[in-house]
Amino acid sequence: MALLEITGLSKAFGGLRAINGLDIYVDEGEVVSVIGPNGAGKTTFFNLVTGMETPDEGSIVFDGQELVGLRPNQILQLGMARTFQNVRLFPAMTVLENVMVGQHARTRAGLLGAIFKTPSQRREEREIEERSKEVLSFFGTRLAGYRHDQLSMVLSYANRRRLEIARAMATSPRLLLLDEPTAGMNPRETIELTELIGRLRSERAYTIVLIEHDMQVVRNVSDRVVVLDHGVKLTEGSYDEISTNENVIEAYLGRPAEMGA
Repeated sequence: MALLEITGLSKAFGGLRAINGLDIYVDEGEVVSVIGPNGAGKTTFFNLVTGMETPDEGSIVFDGQELVGLRPNQILQLGMARTFQNVRLFPAMTVLENVMVGQHARTRAGLLGAIFKTPSQRREEREIEERSKEVLSFFGTRLAGYRHDQLSMVLSYANRRRLEIARAMATSPRLLLLDEPTAGMNPRETIELTELIGRLRSERAYTIVLIEHDMQVVRNVSDRVVVLDHGVKLTEGSYDEISTNENVIEAYLGRPAEMGA
């Protein structure tokens, strides 16, 4: 059974149908890229899956459980985390604190423990701090060591992107949704983040769905590619299959040469 199975998903905003009868599945361990022109419905799709928007119709089943009607925090607790097209960090918090915040979705001590600093609450905070440092170590010198105490606002753009992924990892997800993770990066940074996405799967066993415009990234990380156009699934398949599909070339790529060799 698929880890994520979406059937008949539809969402309209006024007279605009952003998603229309969408069927998508994601198997455990896969990396699936969702591509399409601007306005294709990609971010709306992520918002529906994570509970930030409510679909008009359709079903979203994650690990056997229906998600429609659940709040974003409930979906997070089930094991799904996301990043955003525009980086959303806490700028006045340190790198370490930003990652620790991600784990508080799963804390056990509760409000009274936080107020009175009970032994169990202090123990849990130490565990959260150690787990956060372990997550940050995955990113090497980019986010480890002295960077723990840096405010997130002083990080480079690429490191803020990495930190947002780290915060998502800290929630202990099974499925990561990455919304344009390489947007705004230079070629070297894009290569590094492409390698990072591969490591998230190979070393941490995450299932990953990403929205991405850079076709080199899509080619290098994807097991399958889903193409959206005006909220409808145009086609899906391997990178090689979609890169030679005439409908995809016309709707999204413009001409075959833009896919890259």
